[in-house]
Amino acid sequence: MEIFDPGAVFNTVDLAGVLANGVLGGAVARQLRMDPVGFLVLALTSALGGGILRDTLLQAGPPVALTDPAYLFTAIAGAFIAYAIELKGKWANRFLIVIDAVALGCWAATGTAKALGLGLEWLPAILLGVVTAVGGGMIRDIVVGRVPAIFGGNTLYATGALVAAVEMVILYGLGLQNVGMGVAIASCATLCILARRRGWKLPGPGDFTVRLGRRSRTEDRRNSTQGWPRPRFWKPRIRR
Repeated sequence: MEIFDPGAVFNTVDLAGVLANGVLGGAVARQLRMDPVGFLVLALTSALGGGILRDTLLQAGPPVALTDPAYLFTAIAGAFIAYAIELKGKWANRFLIVIDAVALGCWAATGTAKALGLGLEWLPAILLGVVTAVGGGMIRDIVVGRVPAIFGGNTLYATGALVAAVEMVILYGLGLQNVGMGVAIASCATLCILARRRGWKLPGPGDFTVRLGRRSRTEDRRNSTQGWPRPRFWKPRIRR
């Protein structure tokens, strides 16, 4: 039995993710030396993109980011924080890493919980949890002309969201929605922070590529001019 109202916990966690991602979007705008409009656009994109994707795919009415003013105000507050405070230096970088990891866990948990609450099965619920977690950051990176970080070459990110979504599915099924929120956020944040510190990454394609033996240049030239290799027939020598 839950002590706190799951709906209130859901809203609190969801808005915490909005604020954190608003700050992260503003931090990217500061890094690129944008004006206040750029801060606002990147903060709104980063903070609300994942939730809007989630609600659009669920088709359960208009996205909550457009119907609840608290979401817009929270995202704008994140942009203002990043604009007013210069997050620079070792400790500021650590702070951004921590809130990024916590926000990732928040949205993986809320996206999964909302999908389950609307009657979806466990697999699409996990998918929506991951999309909610990484969608805003992915859209933000595309807007500024970057390859999204989740596409590889970086430390574990989407993997942490996947772990959190799986945990949320299990604990939600046991009737422990609030516990699932806490466990998902804590485990996702811990995994992502450790991955950043220790450089953990998923294996790249080169680790599994099968390399064929190298042929001679003469054979390559013959194959390129004659098409597929042709069988060779033995010709007897005629003595004269």
